[in-house]
Amino acid sequence: MPTTITSQPSTQAASQSYPPALMKQAQGLEGLFLNTLTKEMFSSIQTDGPFGGGFGEQTWRGMQAEQMANAIAQNGGIGLAENITRNLLDAQEAAQSQSTNNITGNDSP
Repeated sequence: MPTTITSQPSTQAASQSYPPALMKQAQGLEGLFLNTLTKEMFSSIQTDGPFGGGFGEQTWRGMQAEQMANAIAQNGGIGLAENITRNLLDAQEAAQSQSTNNITGNDSP
């Protein structure tokens, strides 16, 4: 009997605590990164033959790579979106903490 995996990716569960708008932007950045990777993957495919090659195929492959990358990113991705979001929030908290320390005259972190 085949096993069906029905659980959601762990990154999706962890992303619930992040602001949705920020997570969406991070997923977009992850999609852009994955788009670059998939384009490189497709560039190694041989397209010889009577129906291969040409401008149409190059255009189609570019669109295919973009759609695949966005689908991967929106369905849990490879973990970049969550890490990007966490790092952005950490940097924002550090900047706010530094700003508060400067206002109060407290130089300790």
